[in-house]
Amino acid sequence: MVGVVVTLAVVYGLMIGSFLNVVIYRVPLGKSVVSPPSACPQCGVAIRRRDNVPVLSWLLLRGRCHNCGAPVSPRYLFVELGTAIFFGVVAWWVVGRQPVPSDGTGLLLLIITLLAFLYLAAISIALALIDIDTHRLPNRILLPAYWVAVVLLTAAALLGGEPERLLGAAVGGAGLFGLYLALALIRPGGMGFGDVKLAGVLGLYLGWLGWGQLAVGAFGAFLLGGLFGVALLLAKRAGRKSSIPFGPWMLAGAWLGILFGVPLAAGYLSLYGLA
Repeated sequence: MVGVVVTLAVVYGLMIGSFLNVVIYRVPLGKSVVSPPSACPQCGVAIRRRDNVPVLSWLLLRGRCHNCGAPVSPRYLFVELGTAIFFGVVAWWVVGRQPVPSDGTGLLLLIITLLAFLYLAAISIALALIDIDTHRLPNRILLPAYWVAVVLLTAAALLGGEPERLLGAAVGGAGLFGLYLALALIRPGGMGFGDVKLAGVLGLYLGWLGWGQLAVGAFGAFLLGGLFGVALLLAKRAGRKSSIPFGPWMLAGAWLGILFGVPLAAGYLSLYGLA
């Protein structure tokens, strides 16, 4: 059963990855993500349906427009493949945490939990690449994410008979939002308000999972971002005043906490004889 769910998630991820390419390109420009249909940015000719099959079309066309032959960035291919793999990992993590339930309530709980974290995976890819491209985290993605997270995580907590998860989500969301807001106010320009809003979303998910995941996810962002900054300085690819988007590292840290927070937190406590 786990294999079936993971396979379906991978296929679904290929389709979502194709859509994310549209989101990543159009949202920063303020354009609609549903119309007009996708077209070649060079010649303006609409992309045919048969040329819009995730991964396969790019490979068959050898990364070029079918009409004018202009090169198509390989990032389109990597986003589709990356989303598929990411969705497969998330599905494996969600389903693998416990046996697949046979009753209706348990199955519904599994589906809602899976949807909640697949949604987070999808916006993580979009937000990370948009932040790298533009140094912005758009409200068009961040603000709806609060509503989606609250609805899905609340439903999952109540269906699972664990309403205390809602307290953890509230503390995590408010705590990370407050931390990043303080950093943004203390050092204007060092931390953007997009990062503040993203912190709230990530805090909801991490707090819902548990205190270990919240601690690892919060600390992981600064650790990974700091290591990357040091590497750039040593390679002389950036200076002390260089602007580096922090959103991707917030997301990477959060997923570190989500996937490995429990063993990492337990290992850290054991190191000091606290577990």
